[in-house]
Parts: sequence; C-alpha cells; structure tokens
Amino acid sequence: MSALGAIIARDIRLAFRAGGGAAQGVTFFALTGVLFALAVGPDIALISKIAAPVLWTGALLATQISLDQIWRADREDGSLDVLVETSDMLALTALAKAFAHWVATALPLIIATPILGLMLNLPVEAYAPLAISLAIGTPGLSLIGCIAGALVVSLPRAHLLIAIIVSPLYVPILIFGSGAAMSGAGAPQYGANLMLLGATVLFAAILSPLASAAALRSNLD
Repeated sequence: MSALGAIIARDIRLAFRAGGGAAQGVTFFALTGVLFALAVGPDIALISKIAAPVLWTGALLATQISLDQIWRADREDGSLDVLVETSDMLALTALAKAFAHWVATALPLIIATPILGLMLNLPVEAYAPLAISLAIGTPGLSLIGCIAGALVVSLPRAHLLIAIIVSPLYVPILIFGSGAAMSGAGAPQYGANLMLLGATVLFAAILSPLASAAALRSNLD
C-alpha cells in the first residue's frame, strides 16, 4: 500500500507544481461560470435558476482538460513501462491514479464552488446539495477519464480524442448530479438522484481499474 501512496503523492505534487491541476482547472471553471452569466444577460432570476447545472457543467469541462495527464507523465519518463511490467496489481495502481487526479483537479473545484455560486446568485439553500452532489459525482469523472487516458496513452496530443470518448459516458453523472443540485435537499427527487449518482460512480469505481489496466497492457504490448 505504501507504493500506491507514493504514486498518489507524486501525481498530486506534479499536478500542483505544473499548474495543470488545481490552478488551470479552477480558472477554467470560473471562466465557464462567467461566460454563462454573460450569455444569459441581466436576468438575475434566470441566472439563479440555472446556477447549479451551470456549475456542474463547468466542473465537468474543467475536469476534462487534465485527463490526458493521468498517464502521460509516466509514459514520457518511462515509468509506465515499469509499472505495467512489474506491477501485480495494475488495477489498484489505476485506481490510485484516478484518486490522485480527483484530489488535484476536482477537489479544488468543489472548494471554489461557493465563490462561483455567489457570483451566479445561487440560492443559499442550494449550496449544500450542490457541494454534496459534486463530492459524490466528480470521482466518477476521474475514474472514467482514467480509462480514456489509458486507451490513448500511446497517441500524441490526444486531448480531443479523450473528450470524444468520455463525453457520452459523462452524461449520466451530469444528469443525476445537476438533478440533485437543482431539486434541493427537501425535494423527493433529491434522494433518488443522489442514489442514482452514487450507483453510477460505484459502477465506474469497479469497472475503471480493470478497464484501465487492460487498456495499458494492450497499448504497451
């Protein structure tokens, strides 16, 4: 387990040092919110109504921009070949990489959400449901992105291809996550959306390590 901890710590350190994790993701997240607000115009009531799905969409898009880096650094320095050849638990390694990506990319977005919610006039009672839905749903984004990154790790500059792969797979998470955030904690749909969101992420947590390991072995054969 110490080896997995070292992988997680290394990936988080590299992400924050390079600015490609937290800084770039939060900046993109903020710009997405600002652009949506400008596009809607001065209708404060409408902005407040769509704030939760806008923030969910922004978090999803901000997560996508760094998916290519989940395996890219290991591929470039040669350590990926060592991991694939020597690791008896490559699936656990993939799970650790997905967790590190979530900590470096999605967690800062969740922390920044209250500030952007204030900017978009998000109702006070909607902050907690939004934060909870993001905390439950965003790990699924990193898990699915880990599979896509493994599939295209041998291809140069595959950002667009990764986006094409993950976008359809992200739809259920976006629907259930934004649905929970919009319905509010007291609504009947809130619990149902959260349970469906959790089930989707749990399925991704089971599938992602196995699929990522298989994709890496296939690419490096």
